[in-house]
Amino acid sequence: MNHQPRLLAAGYAGVLCLLVALLLSSRFWLGDTPLHMQFEARLMPPSASHWLGTDALGRELWARTLAGLSLSFWVGLSAALLGTLIALSLASLAMLSSTLDALVSLLIDTLLSVPHLILLLLIAFALGGGTQAVIIAVALTHWPSLARVLRAELLSVRHAPYVAISKGFGKRQGFIVWHHLLPHLLPHCLVGALLLFPHAILHEAALTFLGVGLDPSQPAIGVLLADAMRYLTGGYWWLGVFPGLGLLLMVLAIERFAALLRKAL
Repeated sequence: MNHQPRLLAAGYAGVLCLLVALLLSSRFWLGDTPLHMQFEARLMPPSASHWLGTDALGRELWARTLAGLSLSFWVGLSAALLGTLIALSLASLAMLSSTLDALVSLLIDTLLSVPHLILLLLIAFALGGGTQAVIIAVALTHWPSLARVLRAELLSVRHAPYVAISKGFGKRQGFIVWHHLLPHLLPHCLVGALLLFPHAILHEAALTFLGVGLDPSQPAIGVLLADAMRYLTGGYWWLGVFPGLGLLLMVLAIERFAALLRKAL
């Protein structure tokens, strides 16, 4: 058996965990640096004293970028886990009867047919914006594709011999779903949540950039990019390049790990 995908995924997971631990611990060792204003150092370019430059209020861009990535990580993680829970619940519900299966399939097809960003904006705007609104909006729009995959897996497994034996012993459908079908879906849920994770981070940044996401006073990546739009034409390129590059690297790292984990499992 070729163990290379598993070893590669394990090594990549170790490196990613170290980076995530550094990112998440930044809130403790950064202190108030992301909010500290230095009016004598406004819009300074990257240098030895200002690693990634400063913004219009003299705040260190490296500190604000790290704080924004940490915030985006938690929001994306919460949205991905909530979306996975919704997908798993509806896929399990679809196995209880043919009527519920038809309703769940109709709901999946309906949500997949609606333009993604428009639905995100409508839900976030209806909920009044803010962190909770972004998490709910992203979760409610990202579960259909995963639910379709989980439903297909359940349809293929429910005719397995051990399921037939359980039915022969008179077990109810709910018991079979909980004890036999759901354990089979755990690897799919893990990989599915990791695949939803980078999409959730990107859409959180998009909503914040458009003004219906996180509060503008928070050092979120979307806020940094939205503020940078006013200064890019003046030659202050670092205000948009470094936050955008940090977001891109984090999304690509998580997506790469999810792809390796899918091969390993």
